[in-house]
Amino acid sequence: MLLLRRFSITAAVVAVVVGVAVLVPLGLGRETEASICVDDPRTFPEAGIDGWRGEQLENAATIIRTASALGFGREGQVLGVMTAMGESSLRNIDYGDWETTGFTNPDGSRTTSIGLFQQQEWWGSVEQRMDPATAASLFYERLARIPDWPALDPSLAIHRVQINTDPAYYSRYAADAASVVDVLSSGC
Repeated sequence: MLLLRRFSITAAVVAVVVGVAVLVPLGLGRETEASICVDDPRTFPEAGIDGWRGEQLENAATIIRTASALGFGREGQVLGVMTAMGESSLRNIDYGDWETTGFTNPDGSRTTSIGLFQQQEWWGSVEQRMDPATAASLFYERLARIPDWPALDPSLAIHRVQINTDPAYYSRYAADAASVVDVLSSGC
């Protein structure tokens, strides 16, 4: 009986050692990570999402929340994030194409684009265009006016709102935007 008890204790010790030595390094013994929540920037991954981090993710979260409040689901949220990725790299900048490249409007006038969406003065006041939630609302108000936007190629739908020179320009941001929206919307 004593031999059997020693064997059981030895087997238990071996099981614990194997669990610590093998399973923990493999990640099988770890607790699951805390949920990421679009409403709480403290939960955003420190390493970022597909190269987007910090202020960029906070701006993406604002776009996602604004879209959701206006009744736009994931597809619309991805379009908004794609747009801001392409226009400003998800940074709320107070300058635009004129200042960086001398780009002009089709009529030759100087561009006045600013903010996340690089919206020109006819979109709203400087304060509206520089406020991420208001700028997102302005974008979604125009997107909603395009009756067939969900059936369009995403970049073409954005092009119809932004009226830029290249209808396919935003396509390069589709995968990143989808990842950012999915990760930031996965918790809470």
